Amino acid sequence: MPGDRNNLNNLIRDIISMTAGVLFHVYSRQTHNVDTNHSMCQCNVFYHRQRWIVAQFLSFCARGLSMKVVVAVKRVIDYNVKIRVKSDQSGVETDNVKMSMNPFDEIAVEEAVRLKEAGTINEIIAVSIGPLQCQETLRTAFAMGADRGIHILTESPVEPLAVSKLLKKVTEEEKARLVILGKQAIDDDSNQCAQMLAGLLGWGQGTFASELKLLENKIEVTREVDGGLETLWLNIPAVISTDLRLNEPRYASLPNIMKAKKKQIDQKTPADYEINTTARIQTLKVEEPPTRESGVKVADVQELVAKLRDESGVI
Repeated sequence: MPGDRNNLNNLIRDIISMTAGVLFHVYSRQTHNVDTNHSMCQCNVFYHRQRWIVAQFLSFCARGLSMKVVVAVKRVIDYNVKIRVKSDQSGVETDNVKMSMNPFDEIAVEEAVRLKEAGTINEIIAVSIGPLQCQETLRTAFAMGADRGIHILTESPVEPLAVSKLLKKVTEEEKARLVILGKQAIDDDSNQCAQMLAGLLGWGQGTFASELKLLENKIEVTREVDGGLETLWLNIPAVISTDLRLNEPRYASLPNIMKAKKKQIDQKTPADYEINTTARIQTLKVEEPPTRESGVKVADVQELVAKLRDESGVI
């Protein structure tokens, strides 16, 4: 539980502080027990050097113990399902359709879990915005390794700007120093939330990350661009959006699925964060893409050229 984790963190800090105090006391006694000025100078240098080392160690431990990461997860139609448009063309049919976590968000959860296993962060907070069924998506994140979740309940669709504003409020409330989310959702392909969130927070951003390395207070992000690979160094805190080649998400084991049912989900509403989620864009009509005509086989190149010239008018 988060309370138990906080108590453990406080206990570890107290132990480290007590150890440092004992070391400082020993070094102080050593400096007082030296008779000569030369030896006194050497002990003072030794004392201050060791004190600096311990101070750096305490600072590093404090950063590690307080490192939180927020991961956004979205409930979407499963990528294996054939999409059907509603008969009134008002949207996509979602009744009796299999839903799952957005694949890019699965990659984000996996990367956060790997960072935790490496000891660089200590808590993963999964956040989902949408109807009550989003709690199933949060349970999936728990089974993969997330520690607790926040469900922002709303029955109406939420646009990227409102999502970014809600994530900003959650990040500030949780005092998280890192946000990881998928580069886009497969239902609307907006690819906007990470960039907007970074702008609202005033943090650095690394989008389309294909490789991620966390080193002290910096993150090395390798991202794919048109010309190849680009490497960025970001100061923490930062916002990261994940690409497909960052990792391969793990399958949740049965024991972790059972444990996920007991993990904490805090339910909130947009009103709790004083965010207006009223839609700014109105969908007029949704249509199926035009049916592709079947292809034909040609016997030779001459027939192909004739069809392209005479029938298609391409040449």
